[in-house]
Amino acid sequence: MQTESQPQLRRLDAFNVSGVTARTTQRHESDPDAAQIGALWDRFFDERVYEKTPHRINDMRLFGVYSAYEADAHGAFDITTGVAVSDGPSAIRIEGGDYLVFTGQGEMPQMVLAVWKAIWQYFEARPDIKRRYRSDFEAYSGPEQVAIHIGVELD
Repeated sequence: MQTESQPQLRRLDAFNVSGVTARTTQRHESDPDAAQIGALWDRFFDERVYEKTPHRINDMRLFGVYSAYEADAHGAFDITTGVAVSDGPSAIRIEGGDYLVFTGQGEMPQMVLAVWKAIWQYFEARPDIKRRYRSDFEAYSGPEQVAIHIGVELD
């Protein structure tokens, strides 16, 4: 399993993702009986959301989007598992702006959990770097590859 120790700063244009959404918290996700993210991905694949989503664009990645933050990492947030779309009534808007991109490669779900652990450690060690808490996302370019984009405010 590989995780990149230093994230890359990237400026991204806004885009849309559509799929299935649930509301959760970090506290719920740490409790196997209350966790929703794994079940949401199961639903995404079981219901063949990728094939059924209208307005898909030519982007083969799958997305896990974190949005509608109540406050910060400790509050409630929406998680959407989906695909990039041009528009649509249920599309989630990924804000344009600056993102720190953390990457990982390896067996799921252990690899993505390890990347998130590295993200928490990175921000804990750098309190001067401020997260935006508006739209963050995981972009899966293959079954064992992820790039997790965390929105940041740069001075």
